[in-house]
Amino acid sequence: MKRKAWCGSADHPVSRRGFLGAAAAGTAFAADMTVLDALKQPALAEELKRQQKRVILLWLAGGASQLETWDPKPGVETGGPFRTIQTTVPGLHISELLPQQSERMQQTAVIRSLNTKIADHGGGYRLMETGRLPEPGVAFPHLGAILARELGRIDSHVPDHVSMYTSTEGRRKGTAGFLGARYNPMFLTENMMPENIRRLEAISEADHQDRAALRDFFAERFSRTVDSAAVASHGTAYERVRGLMASDRLFDISEEPQAMRDKYGPTQFGEQCLIARRLVEAGVPFVKVARAWWDSHGQNFETHRELCADLDHCMSALMDDLADRGLLENTLVITLGEFGRTPRINGSLGRDHFARAWSCTLTGCGIKGGAVYGKTDDKGETVVDGEIGAADLFATIFAAVGIDYEKEYMLGSRPIPIADFGATPVEEVLA
Repeated sequence: MKRKAWCGSADHPVSRRGFLGAAAAGTAFAADMTVLDALKQPALAEELKRQQKRVILLWLAGGASQLETWDPKPGVETGGPFRTIQTTVPGLHISELLPQQSERMQQTAVIRSLNTKIADHGGGYRLMETGRLPEPGVAFPHLGAILARELGRIDSHVPDHVSMYTSTEGRRKGTAGFLGARYNPMFLTENMMPENIRRLEAISEADHQDRAALRDFFAERFSRTVDSAAVASHGTAYERVRGLMASDRLFDISEEPQAMRDKYGPTQFGEQCLIARRLVEAGVPFVKVARAWWDSHGQNFETHRELCADLDHCMSALMDDLADRGLLENTLVITLGEFGRTPRINGSLGRDHFARAWSCTLTGCGIKGGAVYGKTDDKGETVVDGEIGAADLFATIFAAVGIDYEKEYMLGSRPIPIADFGATPVEEVLA
């Protein structure tokens, strides 16, 4: 099957000189602990944008209803009370609960034919975080860990993998598994600032820079006399730690203009989406923002009226912000949960867990905007065209950001493909 090898523009190749220049500049801004300041340099910022592919996962924790979002079925017994709304893509209708998204669907592809079969929170989450069923004795890595490893740089001075959540229900902790602790997520709590990288208030920025300069002076003299991989590794690790300490600014939205903060809104989900943009702009390969709690066994329609309003506004603000900064073409935005909701409406006016026919969206990097893949029947009970599983979705995500979905990692002597055996990307949604 044809592969999509790259999502960057062919009109903007990265020269060797440009790459080395950007890399050198990256080392410099990490050394003086001014990560964001470097992004204010137009030439460097543009070079970084062209090189880097990033992913933001908007995780709809608990399982959003496809019928109240991307695959509505009005006028039938399973459809619920909400109408559809015509989008900017001719013939494409989504729920009226997403009016701002309806005006931006030319940037988004909808997949309406997921059949992942596992409809409990634990099993569904594990499947949708790893793209495969668990195996005894094998710790498969989270999607974010794989993307951090494939899209990140070994000398990066910003976090590789950041996970944020809006409540304890959304705090399911995916790990890097056999890829190792380097790619485990940095968790952002409700405090909106990672405590483990915050600098001591008693030490000023000038003190940090003076100490760093003194350490660099002695390290450089020592390295002249000792040619050792261990010494070099220590220096690299030190620079990374120093860069991570500097990155606390990335989580501080007070540095954003008030007008920008107002665009995202005052909700925690909105503020975390703004942080996600700051992170990918600074070079973080993967950011997950979890919005909970969509598990609407009761009062499904009131729950979705509230949560869809937050999703619609914050996702639209994020898309516009990324596009305005020239980042959307290199940033893939995913909306996904562990499963969907039942077409059947229960006695509590709720929808229960449902994994046989549900939806997700892909926006931006490597995606054919306005595409719709797959179809469910008139009541939304089964997939009637284009059925895919978790492994196929993972292969599609990898292809969109230019990763060979057939690549293999070696676990001892055993090869393990990054997308499970037999996975096929959905070419119809790939640009």
